[in-house]
Order: sequence, then C-alpha cells, then structure tokens
Amino acid sequence: MSDPQPRCSLPAGAGAATLGVRGGQQRTEYGEVAEPLFLTQGYAYDRAADAEAAFAGELDIFTYSRYSNPTVAAFEERLRLLEGAEACYATATGMSALFATLAALVGQGGRVVAGKALFGSTFVVLEDLLGKWGVRTDYVDAHRMEDWQQALATPADVVLFETPSNPMMDIVDIAAVSELAHRAGAVVVVDNVFATPVLQRPLEFGADLIVYSATKHIDGQGRVMGGAVLGPRDLVCGPIQDFIRNTGPTLSPFNAWVLVKGLETLALRVRAQSAAALELATWLQDHPRVASVRYPLLTSHPQYTLAREQMSGGGTVVSFDLDAGAGLPGERSAPVAEAGEDEAELIKKRTFAFLDALQIVDISNNLGDAKSMVTHPGTTTHRKLGAQGQAAIGVSPATVRLSVGLEDVPDLRADLDQALRAV
Repeated sequence: MSDPQPRCSLPAGAGAATLGVRGGQQRTEYGEVAEPLFLTQGYAYDRAADAEAAFAGELDIFTYSRYSNPTVAAFEERLRLLEGAEACYATATGMSALFATLAALVGQGGRVVAGKALFGSTFVVLEDLLGKWGVRTDYVDAHRMEDWQQALATPADVVLFETPSNPMMDIVDIAAVSELAHRAGAVVVVDNVFATPVLQRPLEFGADLIVYSATKHIDGQGRVMGGAVLGPRDLVCGPIQDFIRNTGPTLSPFNAWVLVKGLETLALRVRAQSAAALELATWLQDHPRVASVRYPLLTSHPQYTLAREQMSGGGTVVSFDLDAGAGLPGERSAPVAEAGEDEAELIKKRTFAFLDALQIVDISNNLGDAKSMVTHPGTTTHRKLGAQGQAAIGVSPATVRLSVGLEDVPDLRADLDQALRAV
C-alpha cells in the first residue's frame, strides 16, 4: 500500500462540524471514503539505516504502535484541529491521560493546586498515588477566586480543575485562574469533558493543557474507551509523550478508528443534547418533587454570567436534588446539604426509588452518550470522596446527575415525571 495522500485542504476558520468530519483526513491509493484502520503492532523498514534513523529521531516514520499508529495519529490530528491546539496525544482512557499528564509534570516535593470538585478516581491519583511519591495537593473551591488567590500566593507546579465540574456544574473562570497560576509558575490543566471542544476551548482563555475522557461525548455511543491530552508541542510532545510511550497506556487502533467516527457527529450530538438538557433543566426547576437544579445556562446558576462568557452552550448534563426529605407531597423541603446518618439513609432510599422507577433513562455511571443516563454520584462516581468530601462540593444523598441523550424531549420529560411522582 502506498503512503497516504496529503490531508484534505480546509478553509481557515472551519467550524466544529466541518473539522469533525474532514479534519486531518488522509486517504491511501484506494481513495476510500471512510478512514482506514491500521491494525498492526510494528512496521517494516526498507533498509537497516532507516530503522536506525527512526529510533534516533532523525526520520519521522512509524516504528511501533505503542509509540504511534496511523489510525491513532488520524484521531489525534482531528481532535487537535477541533481544539485548536498545537499537539495532541491519545491514550487508552481518560484517567490514563490525566495521570500521565500529572506524573510527567510533577516530581517529589512538587505541589498541585486543584479544585475540590473532582472525579473520584482523580482524587485517588492525587492523594494515594502522587501523594506517596511526595507530591502535595492543596484543594480550593474552584469557583471562588479568593481561594485561588490565597492558594497561588506561593509557587505551584500544576493547577487542575474541571469546568463545568462533575457533578454540580460549578463554572471556573479559566482566564483569571490561568493568570494567577502562571504567576505562581504553574501549568494549568483543565478537564474539559463536560463542555467538549464544541462548547468550550480552554486554551483560548489561557489554559495550558486539556484532558479528555474520549469515552464520553467523543465516542458518545457506549462502544469504546479512550483519552487524550492537548496543548503546546513542547509539553505534549516532550515530557507527556515520553511518559506515555515508556509506560504504555496506548490507545488501540480499533478504538481510535471508532473515536474518529465519533468525532464526525460530535458537534451535531452535543448541540442537540445541550438544547434538550436546557429544556429539561428549565422544566425540572419548577417540578414540585425537585428541590434544586444545577445547569450552567439557567439564570439561577450562581456562575450563569461566566458560563455565558466561556461556553457556547450549557452542556449535556443536568444535576438536581430531589425533594426527598420529610414533608407532605407537593411541599418542598430545603435542599439536603448535610443530614444525620439515619436521615441520609432514608433520603438515599427515596432517591434510589426514583432511579429504579425510570423506564427510558438508564442507570449508569457513564455520561455523554446518545442514550440518556442517570447516576447517583454519592454512591458511585464520587463515593471515594466520603460524606464530608461530597458535602464540600454540594453532593448530597438526594443528588442525581442526568446525562441527556438524543431521545425525544417529551418522552424524557414524561419518564422523569412519572418516576418523580412515584417516589
């Protein structure tokens, strides 16, 4: 087979939908429309001198699929163009992308400043893995600038946060935090999973690196796992690439091919799901069985103005607290921030009853899928934070995270309504 033909030429400023379908496309001599899938472990060389030059870094060719692969490279290039980054490196999962990034940037005695609202596994990486290597992590309420100002008054190596955060949808001022972080000598890493490059591009606001779980919206159809880190070439193709290549959290070519196809419909899916999420969030905040709703583009959201400035849409996830406390039907009790052990158990049981009563929406810890999914963060994704850690980020036994899919909104609304009234 001959070398792939040059990438198709796209106009400057091409939109997300165009880049998702056409970005970085290459074709072999056969002129295939769908991107080719290269399932190979290694590569052959015409001459021994070519192998020597490749391993010396003097010849830019594929050498081993733990290092790079044509199909993986196609995924990386398309995502790079969507994000507007200099470089992209794909990994086996989102957590491997995050761990590789942190491990490549901090060493013994290093310091990380992170938002409190973190995915449970991220907390384990910071505390149990990096912590035992002598890395210190200080946590802040990421939506409070005064907390960042205090924490970054002393030097740091990495600043890490999610925006919107999982699951309470807190919005972080990327530009302001990045400015403070750079003064403190830190590299800014943003988990952009909830927004995707379709709705938010953190590099444009001063962030240095972006990490993704491609398992979520990028695949979007529950098929494969993957991750990616994007940012400046000197970081991505330097220490981060070295760490990934030598420790081996490599994205498989087949998964990369599936994710390439997922990027083709990413903009279409995310925009449709975001519109549906806003409609459902607006409806939920007036429901008599719902105590509170968190969604970035609701005017009730505490960082609504900032969300409008940073994001072109509110995202596909809505979080809400059931009115699961004691009270008469139709009467709202206060949102459950902290509860006694017995009361918390009762609230959890009532919340579980709501989840179990859903007929269309699936109970799952995943998000960003074409199928709508509902999660109880306190007992699943954020279980490892413990009751105190959950309360610190606003998660209660009554908190539900809803990932809105592509079903008809009236059907989702009817399903949620019958389940809420069944509790």
